[in-house]
Amino acid sequence: MRSAYEAETVRAAERELMARLPEGTLMGRAAAGLAAAAAELLTRVYGARVVLLVGSGDNGGDALYAGARLARRGAGVTAVLLAPERAHPGGLTALRRAGGRVVRGPGGGAAEIARADLVLDGITGIGGRGGLRPEAAGLARAARESGAVLLAVDLPSGVDADTGEVPGEAFRADATVTFGTYKPGLLVDPGREHAGAVRLVEIGLDLPEAPAVQALQYADVRALLPAPSAESDKYRRGVVGVVAGSARYPGAAVLAVAGALHGGAGAVRYVGPAAEAVLARFPETLVSAGPPARAGRVQSWVVGPGIGENAEAVAEILAADVPVLVDADGLRHAEAAAVRARTAPTVLTPHAGEAAALLGTGRAEVESARLASVRALADRFGATALLKGSTTLVAGPAGGPVRVNPTGTPWLATAGSGDVLSGLAGSLLAAGLDGLDAASVGAYLHGLAGRFAADGAPAHAFQVAEALGAAWRDVRGE
Repeated sequence: MRSAYEAETVRAAERELMARLPEGTLMGRAAAGLAAAAAELLTRVYGARVVLLVGSGDNGGDALYAGARLARRGAGVTAVLLAPERAHPGGLTALRRAGGRVVRGPGGGAAEIARADLVLDGITGIGGRGGLRPEAAGLARAARESGAVLLAVDLPSGVDADTGEVPGEAFRADATVTFGTYKPGLLVDPGREHAGAVRLVEIGLDLPEAPAVQALQYADVRALLPAPSAESDKYRRGVVGVVAGSARYPGAAVLAVAGALHGGAGAVRYVGPAAEAVLARFPETLVSAGPPARAGRVQSWVVGPGIGENAEAVAEILAADVPVLVDADGLRHAEAAAVRARTAPTVLTPHAGEAAALLGTGRAEVESARLASVRALADRFGATALLKGSTTLVAGPAGGPVRVNPTGTPWLATAGSGDVLSGLAGSLLAAGLDGLDAASVGAYLHGLAGRFAADGAPAHAFQVAEALGAAWRDVRGE
């Protein structure tokens, strides 16, 4: 499990550790890891031109000490001081003794950046709030236009460490070296997009058990994947009920059923007007004209994809005493009071536009504050909320860490992809996973299947469903 902690938690752990160590030890550890990462990004260190963008405080100190290490290995290192009077004195002394140069203020910085092979962003770090100030923003733009490799120290400057929000201009790095632990802003868009490849340098922090954000890894997903035993039958594996599709959108039903069947369901019961289309593709589906209560026994329901104005079906499904996943059109008919009254797990899977409607806000607000939005959804509805997007986030109804999904590809932004995810997560609910795990594992497999289906080229939703088996085998190491 990859865990991320908020800035104040990290600072408290750093203070506790520094009180037990000789002065400068912690910064020395960070600078050593930063310099090693910079050296790997450079074709060669000797003769390389390195520019340090140095703000006030410890973040600038890390950059200066790392620059000193690179200078001792033969790099030409220049520090551009954005706040000369507040630059880290020990770091400045170390850089000068190693032969590094210092430029005061942003005036000469652009010329230095234009000749650089690597630019190190040590402007603000995890304590920064708001976008970059104009002079720093100008240097960040110059760095992006220079063609140099861009490396951020701990966190790209201008990104909110706790939320990933980017309220103004920010440094856009090719890579980020972060210290002690991941920060939420490195894992959640739009911050994640600014961070590039992230490397964690351990510095010995003692952190609490409950982080702010978690990202499942292969081993975590493997441990959660349901597997049939010798005594399993289709009911023990899980039967998923799917209420999806309409005369206008029969494909939504086909794709939701595809997600459920490829996602491990023992059987799928389909209720809706697209039975003919579903049976043509999946003759093993058990179809019913409805209502859902007469379809037969299920271990979970998926309701919403392509159903249009069928509010009655949503109300009936929410009254059922089994796990329920609500997606797409179903979200418009899911009353918060009805969801909160449920005792069985409920999962809501909106994209940003649907989440905005559920929260009574604008889509831009949801997309710029994704972490706050998914928490607000889970709290308002008392349900697991899966917020789809460039980084899919999952928040549980009881609070706790938000899970961010690390898999996926931009090619998943295609019609019907969400319907496949609904069926897949519904099958995991039917297999016995709770709402948080079913949504998290479903998002992980769905993202992995998207990568396999696309393989660098466009892919459509049905190909994603067909690639779920490969994703499953990959996670299990088979």
